[in-house]
Amino acid sequence: MEDRLREIAGRYAEIEDQLARPEVIRDNNRFRELTREHAQIRPIVAKYEEYRRVQRELAESEEVLKDEKDEEMREMVRSEMALLGDRLDALDAELMVLLLPRDPNSGKNIIMEIRAGTGGEEAALFAADLFRMYSRYIDDQGWRLEFIDGNPTGIGGYKEVVFSVSGAGAYDNLKYESGVHRVQRIPSTESGGRIHTSAVTVAVLPEAEESDIVIDPGDLRIDVYRSTGHGGQSVNTTDSAVRITHIPTGMVVTCQDEKSQLKNKTKALKVLRARLFENMERERLEKEAREKRSQVGSGDRSERIRTYNFPQSRVTDHRIGLTVHALESFLEGDLDTVIDALKRHDVEQKLKTAVG
Repeated sequence: MEDRLREIAGRYAEIEDQLARPEVIRDNNRFRELTREHAQIRPIVAKYEEYRRVQRELAESEEVLKDEKDEEMREMVRSEMALLGDRLDALDAELMVLLLPRDPNSGKNIIMEIRAGTGGEEAALFAADLFRMYSRYIDDQGWRLEFIDGNPTGIGGYKEVVFSVSGAGAYDNLKYESGVHRVQRIPSTESGGRIHTSAVTVAVLPEAEESDIVIDPGDLRIDVYRSTGHGGQSVNTTDSAVRITHIPTGMVVTCQDEKSQLKNKTKALKVLRARLFENMERERLEKEAREKRSQVGSGDRSERIRTYNFPQSRVTDHRIGLTVHALESFLEGDLDTVIDALKRHDVEQKLKTAVG
């Protein structure tokens, strides 16, 4: 582990040197790439520096103990050494966690897609509830949400809503949300008071850089049409809405949120690139099946991950068997209890794999 830590510390110093060079500063892509790597390894380097400091202090205390004749002073040194030893063990464990293989998408911004599944209008209403829930969580984290596209229903639901999330930790925190979210509640239209079960699918796609996915313009069919508002009302009298079809895969992406056709095209290409990147990542994960099984969830959109039970005011995450009886605050964006538990479980499983 020490060799790996020394290697990382050397790389950190090398990056800092490069980031100060004018030619690197002028190269936006290179500068962004180095800045991201710098931010990723900074916590490891800081922890390693503390680890080395405690090692030095422990070695100095051992030398003092050898020369010290006064028994009272020797006892004080022994007590200090015990504390330093405990701290060194704790740092060793923390560094082991930090050195676990990183998710290759860690630190990226994301595209989120929420789609109503089984349950008709009730599922669309719950899709809107989840969109509000994530919007509040994202706002609390200080991240930026940008609406891309939506297919609203007449009574406040969403058949589909697509948006991007930008900010440090967006992917690392929200990647666990991919999958099927099930809701159990009495619909407002239900006269008999019966509980209905509906489902909504959430997809979290790491935002791909242009260098990650190269799209051949010849593979695209781009159509433009008249934009309408979120409730169906006209918001534009020009053909600003954009529909992009990726011919090789048949993927279709639409965007009509902006009044500018160019801006809508840019957003739609961002979503298309993320979806193509997700396909590439899925193939990669299939090749790493053993590692995939050890993690919290595969991100498979067909995997049922969570149930929201309104009559009992509970939220259950099925992957880790965690239930919290705080549905109202959860839907207000208070997701930390569950997300933190998922992250801890993920680390524990990776540690088991690493030492196993």
